[in-house]
Amino acid sequence: MALLDEHGPAHYFVPAPSRWPVLGAVALFCLGLGAAFAVNGMLLGWWVLALGGLILLRMLFGWFGDVIGESVGGRYHGQEALSFRWGMGWFIFSEVMLFGAFFAALFWVRQVALPTLGSLDYKLLYPDFSASWPLLTAPSPGPAYQAMEAWGLPALNTLILLSSAVSLTWAHWGLLLERRAQLKLGLLITIVLGLIFLCLQAIEYHHAWTAQQLTLSAGGYGMTFYMLTGLHGLHVLLGSAILLVVWLRVLRGHFDQQHHFAFEAAAWYWHFVDVVWLLLFVFVYCL
Repeated sequence: MALLDEHGPAHYFVPAPSRWPVLGAVALFCLGLGAAFAVNGMLLGWWVLALGGLILLRMLFGWFGDVIGESVGGRYHGQEALSFRWGMGWFIFSEVMLFGAFFAALFWVRQVALPTLGSLDYKLLYPDFSASWPLLTAPSPGPAYQAMEAWGLPALNTLILLSSAVSLTWAHWGLLLERRAQLKLGLLITIVLGLIFLCLQAIEYHHAWTAQQLTLSAGGYGMTFYMLTGLHGLHVLLGSAILLVVWLRVLRGHFDQQHHFAFEAAAWYWHFVDVVWLLLFVFVYCL
């Protein structure tokens, strides 16, 4: 397909037909079927889930391997790079809308549903109910639970993610200044900090679940807490995996001052994850 760029006529690279989308569809089918079987107590469901996960991993390794090979082979130029940036931008926008929906759920519970419950007369049936946030008692029988403290592991995790943003920016400077050692070390530090964050979040979850009785069934507070922080933790895991792939590519000599979109995309995603955590720390833990 002939196009024009600042240098004159250009050609937009069109890859050959690929088998990876079909394999990905098979993987998603197995994951959905396995999940349906598993939630209904069928042992076969876990095996189908595992099969779907393995097929999905094979598809990801194969498809991204093809893309990396095309990039290293010099198939991508100005038009492709522009398309990639638009695609990554729209992907992050979709993530913004996803988290926006979950934050809206938190806002609705706190600002609409809770005052509505407080305006009703539950004193005869639930005399201990208090319509205040964090909602520690619900208008229904159930064990009491404790709210999460902000100044502990959450504050430490905030410091860790902010530090990871600094180390990633330092790595980016190393790439632009052709300091490969700085690039490698900065990326490695960022990955390690992301994994430390996940470990501390797992410890926090275990303490909340066992010591504070804060479970998924612990009313609106427990539901929104795990919904928001768990979704963010999943994004930290994904971002760490992306940065790990970028770091391995750096070790193989990929990227230079002009061609490093994969690094930029990973950095955009990681900084987005950092910003979301700051919002979570304020609205979930502090307020």
